[in-house]
Amino acid sequence: MITIGFTFLVAFVVGGLICVIGQLLMDVGKLTPGHTLSILVVVGAILDGLNLYEAFINFAGAGATIPITSFGNSLTHGAMAEAEKHGWIGLLTGMFEVTSSGISAAILFGFIAALIFKPKGKVD
Repeated sequence: MITIGFTFLVAFVVGGLICVIGQLLMDVGKLTPGHTLSILVVVGAILDGLNLYEAFINFAGAGATIPITSFGNSLTHGAMAEAEKHGWIGLLTGMFEVTSSGISAAILFGFIAALIFKPKGKVD
């Protein structure tokens, strides 16, 4: 019987490893945060396209659904599901249908944060 503590540990370790990979891409690979973000989203999308991400979620739980790789998974998963129902137009509508609430929340909370806090530029 798997305990809840072990489930939390696996999620923590897997999510942490995804973050370590992203940090290594920036530090060792000298990639920008935008490039790193794009790579991780594309990796998540490819894994979902190969039907591997669902098994990854079953193993790691929140360790696989919280990091940015899950966004790529959601985009691909929604597009493929809607493409089966509506054909080619479903490829476009499906990915936005599944991810629209997360994108909307990010925009809203980013706007609120911009109103509350004053950004500071780099001091030379």
